[in-house]
Amino acid sequence: MKTKHSCIIFAFLLLFSIVMIISCSKNGGGTNNNCAGVTITVSGTTTNTSGAGATDGSISASASGGSGFTFRLNNGSFQSSGNFTNLAAGTYTVTAKDSRGCTGSAQFTVNVSDPCSSVSFTVSAAPSSGSPCPPLNGSVTISTSGGGSGFTYNLNGSAFQSSPTFTNLLPGNYTAGARESGGCIKTVPVTVGTLPAGPLFTAVKSVITANCAISGCHNGTQPPNFTNDCTIVANATLIKQRAVDGNPSFMPPTGPLSQADRDKITAWVNAGGRYTD
Repeated sequence: MKTKHSCIIFAFLLLFSIVMIISCSKNGGGTNNNCAGVTITVSGTTTNTSGAGATDGSISASASGGSGFTFRLNNGSFQSSGNFTNLAAGTYTVTAKDSRGCTGSAQFTVNVSDPCSSVSFTVSAAPSSGSPCPPLNGSVTISTSGGGSGFTYNLNGSAFQSSPTFTNLLPGNYTAGARESGGCIKTVPVTVGTLPAGPLFTAVKSVITANCAISGCHNGTQPPNFTNDCTIVANATLIKQRAVDGNPSFMPPTGPLSQADRDKITAWVNAGGRYTD
C-alpha cells in the first residue's frame, strides 16, 4: 500500500514538471519569435547646445525595419515622436520599438557649439604704465581686427562692457578679452608697467630714510611704516604737518629738519604728494 501511494505521488510530480516545462517553453524564454531575423535601425540628427552649460540641444531620431514605431531616450518612457529637446551636452541612447515589440538602439552625442567656428578675429591690448600707489592710473585698451562685430570687452574675467578701455589699474599682469556678438571670446595677456618714482617724491623719501635711520622713527617698528613707498604717499599731509609745520610737534624727535629738507617736503606736497611727482 505504501509503495502504491509513492508511485502515484511520483507520477503526479512527473506530470506537473512536464506541464511546467511546456508552459515555460511557450511563454517565458524572453525571446520574441516575431523579431527573429528583424533588424531595427535607428538613425537621426543632433543639434548642439548654444554654449557651455546650456540645455537647448536636441535629437531628431527615426527608425526603419518595421512600422508603428515609438521611441525613448535612455531609460525613459516610450513616446510616439523621435524628437527629444532641452538636452545638455552629452551622449544619449535612443531606442525605437515597432508594433511587434522589436527594438533597435543607437547612440547620439550632443556637443557644445563652438561660437568661434563661424568668425575669425584677433585681439590685442595696449597697456599704459601706472603708479604703484594711489591714485592708480594704469590702463589697458583692447582692440580687435580681422572680422566679427558687436564686440564687448573684459579684463581678468570680469563682466563684459562696451568700452574697450580699463583705467585705474595697478601695475601687473592681466588677461584682456574680447567677445563677439555671436559669443566667440578670445583673450590675450597684457602687462601694465610701473611708472618710475618722481623726483620730488624721491627727494622726500631720501629725507625720511636718512632721518628715520638716525632717530628710529617709523622705520617699520611702529605704524605708519615709512619704509614703504605707498605709506609715504598716503601720509603726505601728516608728514608736512609734523616735519614742516611742527603741528602738534616737530618730527623727527631729534629736532626740526633743515630748511632745505623742509622745502623738499613742501614742494612735493604742493605738487600733489604723489608717487610720480
